[in-house]
Amino acid sequence: MIPELGQGALVVGIVLAVYGAIAAATGAQTGRPALIESAQRAALALFALVTACFLLLAYAFLTFDFSVRYVAHQTTLSTPFYYRVTAVWGALEGSILLWAWMLALYTLIVVLRHRGERDLYPWALSVMLGIIAFFLLVMTLPAPPFERLTPVPADGRGLNPLLEDTGMITHPVALYLGFTGFTVPFAFAMAALVTGRVGDAWITTTRRWTIVAWYFLSLGLLIGGWWSYHVLGWGGYWAWDPVENVALLPWLVMTAFLHSVMIQEKRGMLKKWNLALILGAWLLSIFGTFLTRSGVIASVHSFTQSPVGYFFLGFLCVGTIASVILYVNRLPLLQAEATLESMVSREASFLFNNLLLIGIAFAVLWGTLLPILTEWVVGVKYTVKGPWFTFVITPVAMALLLLMGIGPLIAWRRASIPNLRRQFAVPTTAGTFALLILLVAGMRDFWALTAVAFGAFVFGTIVQEFARGARARHRQYGEPTAIAVLQLLSRNRRRYGGYIVHVAIVLLFIAFAGMSFKTETQASLRPGETATLESPDGHVYAFTHLGISQYNALNRQVTAALVEVRRDGKAIGRIRTEKRQHVDALGNNTFEPSTEVGIMSGLRVDLYVVLAGLVNGTEQAVFRFTINPLVWWVWFGGFVLVIGGLIVLWPGGAGVAMKGSKTSSVQAGYAVKLEAER
Repeated sequence: MIPELGQGALVVGIVLAVYGAIAAATGAQTGRPALIESAQRAALALFALVTACFLLLAYAFLTFDFSVRYVAHQTTLSTPFYYRVTAVWGALEGSILLWAWMLALYTLIVVLRHRGERDLYPWALSVMLGIIAFFLLVMTLPAPPFERLTPVPADGRGLNPLLEDTGMITHPVALYLGFTGFTVPFAFAMAALVTGRVGDAWITTTRRWTIVAWYFLSLGLLIGGWWSYHVLGWGGYWAWDPVENVALLPWLVMTAFLHSVMIQEKRGMLKKWNLALILGAWLLSIFGTFLTRSGVIASVHSFTQSPVGYFFLGFLCVGTIASVILYVNRLPLLQAEATLESMVSREASFLFNNLLLIGIAFAVLWGTLLPILTEWVVGVKYTVKGPWFTFVITPVAMALLLLMGIGPLIAWRRASIPNLRRQFAVPTTAGTFALLILLVAGMRDFWALTAVAFGAFVFGTIVQEFARGARARHRQYGEPTAIAVLQLLSRNRRRYGGYIVHVAIVLLFIAFAGMSFKTETQASLRPGETATLESPDGHVYAFTHLGISQYNALNRQVTAALVEVRRDGKAIGRIRTEKRQHVDALGNNTFEPSTEVGIMSGLRVDLYVVLAGLVNGTEQAVFRFTINPLVWWVWFGGFVLVIGGLIVLWPGGAGVAMKGSKTSSVQAGYAVKLEAER
């Protein structure tokens, strides 16, 4: 019964989505509010239907309904409750259903927030419903999640072992909330192009939506790095894998937009550029979906070859053609209200920031597509490895890090020499001091030195900005420093929350630089034997093989090794690492063996131990021992980013006071003093 109910709901959903898209566009075109209201009701009913589909599929997993092919392929009778829930989106069909549900959720929120508007909103609603209709069509034809399986098997095949992890409930959800969230600013941008209202209204409407999408995509990328680090067992958290790259691309483009849009708000410049960035970010998210679901790239993350790829390619082409045509037709309306007056200005620094971000995006895109293009053109696949990306992108990333500290120091329009000297004194001193400390300590790696020095420069800029703001508030209101800083965060969350995000980026850059000093060794050890490895900070770690244990757990046969760790001769703990072979109810192997990495994490280094296998079935084991510097700071930087993003997104902040009120005049006086501090 579940297959029929689910498939029927999807068909009705397509009808509602198509009707709603047409009704919203027609109502906007003809000025008939009744049609727009009808489209809104269709959007509400559509959300209910897609939610019902999602719940039906979840119920099928929880009750082991193997009459549904997707359920039979992704779970077994021994699959724990937790993994039965995450298996709902563990493969192609379920991931598309999750994507469609999130789109329907975003559409519902847009309806509830903007239903009283009549300028851009109806066209944006039409675009969003049209996009949902495509995803429902995919689930109806090439990738049906409710396809019936006959005869019904007694047990299923099971979830991919790499997906049996806590990251499965957070990484895809955060990533898809980011991808689908880009649909909202894209829809309003398309509405602006359709109506010709390409001023600042669409930016004002979608600013928070854009930040929400960027925020969730950032979380998805960070959680994905953590998942890769502790599950895949290759020793790192970013491998420049094609699927990692296509998730990074829209993040880079949207990061560029979040910076350049400030120039449009402040000076009325870069209107063409900002619209292009919004359109590009959404198209890149669909492009990434096409690559991961078409089978044209080889990746541990990607789905197998399926007809879905052709559907997404067609959808991508239609979206690109429509976007380009509308964009080109509206170019005469996108004239800048001001010009760049000086290359030494905040506008110029933001522009350079954008060019560097887009340069990185182009390098990532080129490196990702090169194997595909060379195979098509010359019949030979030239694979681009991680070192190529590192070599090409590192210099650009360092320039980007430096600009992150320079931008806030330079005045709008034109900066004077005395102002530059005063502004750059503290950050330059911080960067130089950090560089000298590392040189005295013996560090000689050029890029690591550059990352730390530039990071200290940016940190000095941020501290100076907070100090200046706190000092101005103290003079204006007599507030203590701590209260003044809290007031800065409370009353101008977008600006000072953004600085917190910049602190997170600095921490990430410095942590990434730490991987330049990664050391590893491989050893075959009998119980009682020891392998040693020296860390970059001079400590010697000894890894002693204590023994092997083997047992069955749920749907897998586990081989576990216990390793004792000593630092400079002193015992500091034990690390357990496993090799797992997954089996079905009859004891047959179902997937390739997977690894449970053993990690001992610290502020300076992570000790990373992988059991590669046993020698001829004995207790002699082959291990890979790795020392990864500063990995803890990657996750801490991610935590700081979460905090900074929440501050930016928290409702309220600047501009809540009414004009002419006492609070408004007080804040204006504070702003004058703050500018005087500059």
